[in-house]
Amino acid sequence: VQLQASGGGLVQAGGSLRLSCAASGRTLSDYGTGWFRQAPGKEREFVAATSRSNGRTYYADSVKGRFTVSRDNAKNTVHLQMNNLKPENTAVYYCAIGRVILSSLRDYEAYNQWGQGTQVTVSS
Repeated sequence: VQLQASGGGLVQAGGSLRLSCAASGRTLSDYGTGWFRQAPGKEREFVAATSRSNGRTYYADSVKGRFTVSRDNAKNTVHLQMNNLKPENTAVYYCAIGRVILSSLRDYEAYNQWGQGTQVTVSS
């Protein structure tokens, strides 16, 4: 399976971006799908994930109410809509999939397929 992430860029604080993660070779809805980010000098951090078992999406507290995950099954693509962006959201954002159990959705080590990452830069 290949995951192609896109949609990153430079935006001012308060602005919005929509990231996309297109999958080929596998059906996304058959997997848990996650979004993670990594800022320079920091560990990879959970952003959001959708469970394969119950279809629910879970968010990090820091993005709850501002970020929204959606899925386009026809295009086998997952989106991360990011609103009211803050400078501290600056990072490389990654999408990932895996046969992830519910309790491990926030654990990046539970995912075994990763996109290449897309840079998000939020200026103050």
